[in-house]
Amino acid sequence: MEKREKANREYYAVDLRHIFKALWHRAWLIVLVGLLSAGIGFSIASYVIPEKYSSSIMLYVNNSSFSVGNTSFSISSSEITAAQSLVKTYSVILDNRTTLERVIAKVGGNYTDKELSRMITTAAANDTEIMRVTITTTDPYEASKIANCIAEVLPIRISEIIDGASMEVVDSAVPKVDKVAPNITRYTAVGLIVGTLFIVIVLAIIAMLDDTIQDEEYVLQNYDYPILAKVPDLLSSGSKSKSSYAYYQKGKTTK
Repeated sequence: MEKREKANREYYAVDLRHIFKALWHRAWLIVLVGLLSAGIGFSIASYVIPEKYSSSIMLYVNNSSFSVGNTSFSISSSEITAAQSLVKTYSVILDNRTTLERVIAKVGGNYTDKELSRMITTAAANDTEIMRVTITTTDPYEASKIANCIAEVLPIRISEIIDGASMEVVDSAVPKVDKVAPNITRYTAVGLIVGTLFIVIVLAIIAMLDDTIQDEEYVLQNYDYPILAKVPDLLSSGSKSKSSYAYYQKGKTTK
């Protein structure tokens, strides 16, 4: 019973050579779709996505002893982990609604606190006690203005919350006219890769679903039947096929 079930069981084999051959015959289509996708990616990066610019300030985190409430902290300048913790703490204070509203009032812009928060990124510079605050906007001069306003507001805000804590401005922000986004090369490359993969997958699926008989090797590989005869392609452009086709036409007209 089990042998009969195994005999009746059908298996679907993927002919990789047939798929590669189908892809090779349509290589022009793969190249065309890839170039079109790359052009779409280039156009989106150049004309659709707005250009963005960034400006940064650097602040020194003072590692003196300070207290928050009834808890005292003593931080050594040699403890990098403690310095990173301070940067994270100050980043949270900067992202606070009250701090952001003070920055907006000083800048004089029509931003909400959430909009301004999305423009700000903070990090410790090279795992040191230097805190880097970067502002990214569509205007390089507005980015430097916001960054310098943060340099004025944040130290005062921190001193109000944490006793004994202080910050010093290491480097002020200046306008940078070199855009940081979008990356046209990256968008073009992504468009090329995505478009090429898409058309390759589509053509491979079409080739896998194509159950027409391609040649005698296809019959031998997929069916357990002997080949008794082969019909030549009388309509091909070869010289031999042309002569056979002419003979066939001649014999047909004489009947």
